[in-house]
Amino acid sequence: MIGGLILQRCLDSDELSEVVSITRKPLTIAHPKLIQVKHMDFLDFAGVNELAGCDVCFYCIGVYTGQVANVEFKKITVDFTNAFAKALKSKSPACTFCFLSGQGADSSENSRILFAREKGIAENILLKTAFPKIYIFRPGYIYPVTPREEPNLAYRVMRKIYKPLAAIYPGIGTTSQKLADKMFEVGIHGGNKRIYENKNI
Repeated sequence: MIGGLILQRCLDSDELSEVVSITRKPLTIAHPKLIQVKHMDFLDFAGVNELAGCDVCFYCIGVYTGQVANVEFKKITVDFTNAFAKALKSKSPACTFCFLSGQGADSSENSRILFAREKGIAENILLKTAFPKIYIFRPGYIYPVTPREEPNLAYRVMRKIYKPLAAIYPGIGTTSQKLADKMFEVGIHGGNKRIYENKNI
């Protein structure tokens, strides 16, 4: 959802000359400056030479709690992030890293809530890789601006009530477009925070 919006912003921007997208499935779009890398093993990026010379990375891989078993959730949230960050650091040590985390991420790594704990672990891993600039984004509920199949009943309900609810409680979430725009702007032009909570987005 967010990765697709950021990808389009990158392709539309005159400030970027080349965009590398690493996916398991081919993208449905084509663009003169888009380099698509089909890669299946997200625990090993050592052979992805296209990671060399990158100026900014937007890392948006994630999965909803309950969509997969807990062990798979940890693999996607923590292990994929760790493997990618290490490979990118070795090939593009000066790269700016923008990480899509989530509201409630627990940097103490002690939360009993799976999402909070694993996102906190992933954030800490990134901070230890010592990229020159790391920006972490912790949105609340993300309201999709484009139609999609919601992952569960709770998200179907939330999509229907988000707009009136946000008018009363603006800190409850943000739209997918606002989040993508904020990540893009901070990644390209820099920001004055390391962690962007929902209220900063």
